[in-house]
Amino acid sequence: MTAPALSGHRLQRNSLGLSQIIASTLANIAPAMSFFFGFGLIVSGAGVGAPITIAIAMVVILFLTNTLAEFSKYRPSTGSFVTFIGMAFGPVAGASASIFVVTGYVIAASSVVVISGGWAHSTLLLFFHISIPWQILSLIVTAIVGLLVARGISLSTTWAAIFFYFELILLLIGAIIMLVANHGSISLAPLLPSSISGGLAGIGLGFPLAIYLFIGWENSAMLAEETTDPRRNVPRALITGTVAIGILYIFLAFATETAFHNDAKAIGASVIPFVDAFKVSAAGLLFIAYLAGVTSIFSCLIGLTNAQARILFNSSREGLLPTFFGKIHPQHKTPYAAMWTYVLVAFVIVIIFGWNTDPVTLFGETSTLGTIPVIITYLITNLALPVYMLKHHRADFSPVKHLIIPLLGTALMLFPLWGLVEPGQPYPFNIYPYLTLGLLIISLIYGSILAKRNPDLVQRIGSYVADEEY
Repeated sequence: MTAPALSGHRLQRNSLGLSQIIASTLANIAPAMSFFFGFGLIVSGAGVGAPITIAIAMVVILFLTNTLAEFSKYRPSTGSFVTFIGMAFGPVAGASASIFVVTGYVIAASSVVVISGGWAHSTLLLFFHISIPWQILSLIVTAIVGLLVARGISLSTTWAAIFFYFELILLLIGAIIMLVANHGSISLAPLLPSSISGGLAGIGLGFPLAIYLFIGWENSAMLAEETTDPRRNVPRALITGTVAIGILYIFLAFATETAFHNDAKAIGASVIPFVDAFKVSAAGLLFIAYLAGVTSIFSCLIGLTNAQARILFNSSREGLLPTFFGKIHPQHKTPYAAMWTYVLVAFVIVIIFGWNTDPVTLFGETSTLGTIPVIITYLITNLALPVYMLKHHRADFSPVKHLIIPLLGTALMLFPLWGLVEPGQPYPFNIYPYLTLGLLIISLIYGSILAKRNPDLVQRIGSYVADEEY
């Protein structure tokens, strides 16, 4: 049994429908930003068969969505990973997860903050010959996002959806223009297994990078408390968002490779293949690609702040983190303290480490470092599902849904994790595994001390169920 939650610490119920949390999830994934900077690296590993690698990555992510979907059916919670891990493995694990995953998320969020300024700077300079320091542009974007998310979940999600669908239209227009301009090069080669460089080895090289394209798929689970019928809509959003973004990536990959005449070497040599392909196909409309990048980054920052800051908020109100982060705005019903802290810390990370660093370089470094704790959290949550079901819902336990699929998903996710931590990487990537290990140790120490000082913590984890009244 869990301790009774406090009614005054609730977010605004029934503020979001299915379409809105799907849009928020897709905005968080940020297909333009992710595809722009990731596709060339995937092709370098998998060759022209990169779209197949992306399709495989989509299937693996669906294994993960099964885990969050099942948890959300039984106990939908804004705490998401922290709640699920804590209810399965106990208060030490839950408190440790709150530090571990929030730190990973905020570091990863700093990569979006830095690229927001860097991309805006490049866009203004290229098309309007205006040079504004990217750090100032990052600050402006951070302030706008902070104001939007603090004003209300419905308002900010609506704007994230607007920017995302605008981004989607621009991406589709760009891809169609590429296919029309290069129709003579259209073939089935990108969709044939024989086009994957080195067979299974090629898939292995491109697979970790393809997985990263989907980071953010979990967004809707964190919005459960404000979603209508969360036990039904959150699982639907998780699956729909993952499949939709996977299909979009495959189409964009096919169009980009067609524009490059299926030349994997040329694609791998390009920093941003989609932009370069568009430039060759329709140079006069290049602004479309850059504008898609701007809207993608902006909607991503709104989506991730809305969702990920809620883990910080929920961990606070359940006693896992300081109570300051559990404050709710009396009028807008938003966790404004957690949100402003989250987005401002991300900005501070950018300023401290990026003052004399190229924004694209810092983007790669922070996104990589932040992703490691997040992927480890994915793995632990997968392992938590069978334990949770056997502890709390043994009669409903399904060997396939609650054991085989989570274990298979865990095994497959070890590939992208190994790609991030394998030895022999250049500095600073070679020290990231040790930094992550240090963070894990600190988190476990914190969790152990907190659980010892607060014997009732085991009852407080998961006490805020999204659709229950108090």
